Amino acid sequence: MNAFVQKRFRSYLVLLSITLLVSSCGKKPADTENDKDDAGTTSSAPAPAAKTELKAPDKVADKAPEPAEKAAPKAAAGMIPLPTELPKPVFKGTPTNIEGVDNLRPPLGKPRPIFYVPEGTTNLALNKEVASTDDLPIMGEIDMITDGDKMATDGSYVELGPFVQHITVDLGSVNEIYAVLFWHSHKDQRVYFDVIVQVSDDPDFINSTTIFNNDADNSAGQGVGTDQHYVDTSEGELVDAKGVHGRYVRLYSNGNHLDDLNHYTEVEIFGIPVK
Repeated sequence: MNAFVQKRFRSYLVLLSITLLVSSCGKKPADTENDKDDAGTTSSAPAPAAKTELKAPDKVADKAPEPAEKAAPKAAAGMIPLPTELPKPVFKGTPTNIEGVDNLRPPLGKPRPIFYVPEGTTNLALNKEVASTDDLPIMGEIDMITDGDKMATDGSYVELGPFVQHITVDLGSVNEIYAVLFWHSHKDQRVYFDVIVQVSDDPDFINSTTIFNNDADNSAGQGVGTDQHYVDTSEGELVDAKGVHGRYVRLYSNGNHLDDLNHYTEVEIFGIPVK
């Protein structure tokens, strides 16, 4: 090949290289063209789904503690708990098989709330004289009702005859009475009927105040009462006398759900002498 031909061939190769280079620079990548949407704008390829991180379930919060039982109310100024000591209990709970007793108080399920009385209050009935509709008790002596013995033993209670009977405590003077606490018989579970408590200034109870009455049909002749029947326990029956004035305190009963007899273990009367 002569020099002229070789020179022309090299020129052709250079021109071809330049043409290919220019064409390559002016062409847009195919993937860019394909990424255009119908509106002519370029959209980004969808991002890969974010990886979901599995978390352990949150720890269940511990159950909130039960609220503490409300504290017993504090005594008001000049008030003290009832100054008495309860006897040892012989049985627990209230029977579920007592039949024929209407309006029976359900068991409290815990000790009775503290009963507050004014400072200076004492048991005025201790060793005081007692009278009874039954002068010859079947068991025991009448003066045992105020001797301070509250135990549930055979030698600690008085057994009176059947049907309606009452006993009367003479305090010796007029007193402001705040509570009457009494036990019939708590050696076993008994419900006593026609339980009535009255306070009076005179021994004949012509003018009297009734502070408890569960006689629903007036079978004791002292009026119909609305208080509930209850099972005798070692706590005794506590009656709020609300400061009534009186010298004599009378208690009625009319047998119990087991037999027709009447029993008294102890009677306490709390108050302050009227000056």
